[in-house]
Amino acid sequence: MNHHHRFFPPEWHPQDAVLVAWPHLGTDWAYMLDEVTSCYVSLARAIASEERLIILAPDPDEVKPLLRDVNMDHVSIYALPTNDTWTRDYGPIAVVDGDQPRLLDFTFNAWGMKFAADCDNQVNQRLTALGLFAAPVENHLDMVLEGGSIESDGNGTVMTTRQCLLSANRNDAWGQQQIEEELKHRLGARQVIWIDHAPLPGDDTDAHIDTMARFCPDNIVLVVDDDLSDQIGQHRDADGNAYRPILLPQPEPMEDELGVPMPATYANFLITNTQVLMPTYGQEHNDQEAKRIIESIFRGRSVMGIDCRALIKQHGSLHCATMQLPRNTLII
Repeated sequence: MNHHHRFFPPEWHPQDAVLVAWPHLGTDWAYMLDEVTSCYVSLARAIASEERLIILAPDPDEVKPLLRDVNMDHVSIYALPTNDTWTRDYGPIAVVDGDQPRLLDFTFNAWGMKFAADCDNQVNQRLTALGLFAAPVENHLDMVLEGGSIESDGNGTVMTTRQCLLSANRNDAWGQQQIEEELKHRLGARQVIWIDHAPLPGDDTDAHIDTMARFCPDNIVLVVDDDLSDQIGQHRDADGNAYRPILLPQPEPMEDELGVPMPATYANFLITNTQVLMPTYGQEHNDQEAKRIIESIFRGRSVMGIDCRALIKQHGSLHCATMQLPRNTLII
């Protein structure tokens, strides 16, 4: 690999920390705060047991008492306002130049102007102002882009969906070719794989790739259905090697109290330095089958399930709620 070329690290690249935003009364979690908070405590405990965790919260003093059995040596809490908790989609997207990360601050407009984003779109600026990052930040890039809409194989390929990146409320004036050129330019990609797939039922991100197909080491791609398997099987990586799609189970369809479908998916896992944290949905057979498959692929990492039945009530899951920061990103 040419070390003077920026590349978009895969999620299994060495990390400094994981970034999350704590649920609070000013978010859509207000009506179920206790339920979702217990999910975040489980997530915080799992991440901080092994690596650094950065928590954003409007009032850190409200969060600290909840973290009694979390390894606080690994936790930093920053007082920042947020509209929503999906740091995957507004947190910094990191590329690496040699060993030096660069943080890209794309425009975040709440998945095509569906919700308020005035605080979330400023998170990366505010963290920079607080002196968190050793890495330089490329600010307010023109393109609307969420971290959950792109996947990297670490070898020059970015995977995304047409349904998301070409949706009218994001980059309306840009065609597919202009968006692809910007992805290649900003992320150092050699090629972009465009997937066509309807959103999962209840998904309001316009079909984020991290709900349906995930790159893994050794050119394995975990997918949620045969259609995706067929599409990805037609592609090769930037060096001409075939991808190997492997099917994950589909959770049984889940609905919220009002009968609205919820986008439960096992593809929404987080890879950390030593672990894979995967969402579970209280479906013993499917949860265990998904865990078995993920364990077989990530042999050097322990796989831990986190109950995400609370998270999907707001139409996201574990990966959506987290953003990993590569090694050498942070000052301390």
